[in-house]
Amino acid sequence: MSSAVREDQDADLFREAMASFPSGVTVVTTTDDDGKWWGFTASSFCSVSMAPPLVLTCVNKSAQCWPVFTTARRWVIHVLHAGQVPLAVRFATRGVDKFAGAGFAADANGLPVLAEASVALDCVVHARPDGGDHTILIGRVERTRVWPQAPSIYYRRAFHEFD
Repeated sequence: MSSAVREDQDADLFREAMASFPSGVTVVTTTDDDGKWWGFTASSFCSVSMAPPLVLTCVNKSAQCWPVFTTARRWVIHVLHAGQVPLAVRFATRGVDKFAGAGFAADANGLPVLAEASVALDCVVHARPDGGDHTILIGRVERTRVWPQAPSIYYRRAFHEFD
């Protein structure tokens, strides 16, 4: 095993370092004022507070859905399981119909919700601070659903499963 340390203040090395931190895989969904569904894949997700229950995720300012999420009052964070990896890839792809045949249905607020995931968190906006090239979405969790499937893991630009 090599003990060589790579050190630099370089964007590529920073990107590699961040990819070396395993994370869950989420799809975040909302609706605009006209009722159109929007969503994106995010690996940046964590809990912020238990009281009140707060979570955060981040949306890239270059994403097509960014303007919608900067004004949305509600969104749903879905933690995906291994069988939903193709959905994560679809929601990370520009120019595709992200919701077609994917198993989403409108909830009481009109938001797109997966019938099944590892976890689904219904959020209402708490704060949206600037995060450089991203906007940080901090949501107060109003409803939590947990299914038995283990979540998918994203590590070094690949999807992995729990054994």
